[in-house]
Amino acid sequence: MEKLRIKSGDTVLVIAGDHKGSEGKVLRVLRDKNKAIVEGVNLVKKHEKPTAANPQGGIKEKEAPIHISNLSLKDPKSGEATRVGVRMEGDKKVRFAKKSNQVL
Repeated sequence: MEKLRIKSGDTVLVIAGDHKGSEGKVLRVLRDKNKAIVEGVNLVKKHEKPTAANPQGGIKEKEAPIHISNLSLKDPKSGEATRVGVRMEGDKKVRFAKKSNQVL
């Protein structure tokens, strides 16, 4: 299994595909499929049957997974896309943005 550099709660930019240029917060990472669900990105319409909780039913919009290769972490300093590095600070492993060298 490939090591993923993106975690839940990170702010990411979409760098490729239909939603290129949009940004959002990672809600979930699907490690087995190498995909992530990003808030407000890759919205699809989902048809729902009427239920006791929702007697009307209808069409809902929800986020669909997007491939990790199409995402890049947002640099906390400049707001641009950046790569992620890992280094040791004392006895703790930390992730940092390669552009600004800031800890994420």
